[in-house]
Amino acid sequence: MKKVILAVVAFVGLGFTQMSAQQVSGGIKVDANMSNFILSDDIVGSSNFGFGATLGGFGVVGISQHFALQPELLFHFKSSEMESESEYDFGKTDDYQYFGMEIPLYAVGQMRLGNGRAFVGVGPYAGFGFSAKMKDADTDFYKKEGEADEAALTRWDFGAGVMLGYEFINGFMINAGYKIGLSNNLDAGKDDAKMRSQTISLGIGYSF
Repeated sequence: MKKVILAVVAFVGLGFTQMSAQQVSGGIKVDANMSNFILSDDIVGSSNFGFGATLGGFGVVGISQHFALQPELLFHFKSSEMESESEYDFGKTDDYQYFGMEIPLYAVGQMRLGNGRAFVGVGPYAGFGFSAKMKDADTDFYKKEGEADEAALTRWDFGAGVMLGYEFINGFMINAGYKIGLSNNLDAGKDDAKMRSQTISLGIGYSF
């Protein structure tokens, strides 16, 4: 009896391993991005789209023929032209430059289309900033200063995104996406104003 049980367990384990190998894949992607900030009325100024780049990897966990989960780990550079509208320096502009990472998790709907796979996904993301500066200044907005020991911006960003794309039979992929921040990026002054990020991306990738 013990031999039978062990044989059944081994057979089930082998079948699960083979199924997992078939349903789990991964790849790399590189995107061009455009980003800016949605500012509340209490902030005197505007944020215009600037160009950046994103590089990272992703996994695809197949749940069924038409549904999968896609976690990603992305590193990016983003920029935005910040324009002041205060009476003291009206019209003055400078480029906001940001380096950081994001971990999105998409719920993906997928279907066979031609010889490849079409997909669309939606889900949350968490971001963490490494550095954030104006191009013409050396001050890091993540550095805490003052009596309140607060930074100008918080390193953490939380939001939601949507993406769509197509994977060809050879593994080459094209994709587009949009992310919007749901949390306030301000640290100091967060009780009086809000600053939320948004990003549009277009890129390519390869699935192994």
